[in-house]
Amino acid sequence: MPVLLVGVAIVVYAADQLSKNWVVENLPEGRSVPVLGEVLQWHFVRNPGAAFSMASGSTWIFTILATVVVGVILWQIRRLRSVPWAVFLGLLLGGVLGNLTDRLTRAPGFPEGHVIDFILTPWMWLGFTPAIYNIADIGIVGGMCLFVLITLLGVPSDGSPRLTRAERRAMEEAIEEETGEEPGADPEPRADREGRAGDDGLGSGSDPEPDADPEPRASTGDR
Repeated sequence: MPVLLVGVAIVVYAADQLSKNWVVENLPEGRSVPVLGEVLQWHFVRNPGAAFSMASGSTWIFTILATVVVGVILWQIRRLRSVPWAVFLGLLLGGVLGNLTDRLTRAPGFPEGHVIDFILTPWMWLGFTPAIYNIADIGIVGGMCLFVLITLLGVPSDGSPRLTRAERRAMEEAIEEETGEEPGADPEPRADREGRAGDDGLGSGSDPEPDADPEPRASTGDR
């Protein structure tokens, strides 16, 4: 699964950086360029804040947070055995690295560089001020949506099979038949079992017969 995670991250990161470089070289800053009318527009802005142009002016904080997130994901790679979790972490890693690269390399300089945003979809915001975002933001949000889904479904990150309710019940019945105890029942304390076994052994055994009186010896005076 590490290969899948890294592959997804590379795709997201490459698409993000290539698109941003194209925007910087070809689009006018601060002006909307219709692509599909009101459905999709290009609008080049430099964002000093977080995803979707939020929290402007806190660039250095997000630089630190992004670095921590990258470190945690890299630390988890070897333990990963699940395809959904690999895709989730790959999307998140690619998106975080994409915006982190901007903060480290673009003006006004390290570590407060402004992130390039350019995707505008006014119809999505239901009358609110539309946010402008980029492909890295799409990777981050898509990854978090996948995280919510796999968490609700109970998909384990180690790749172990997830038992259905029927399979779990069948396993519990098999354990009950084998042990004679209901699953989850507290076993009888060992000391109580041993003590009762000892009492039963003493009670079931027959009382020993008393020693027979020895035969009286003949008196020497009768001889």
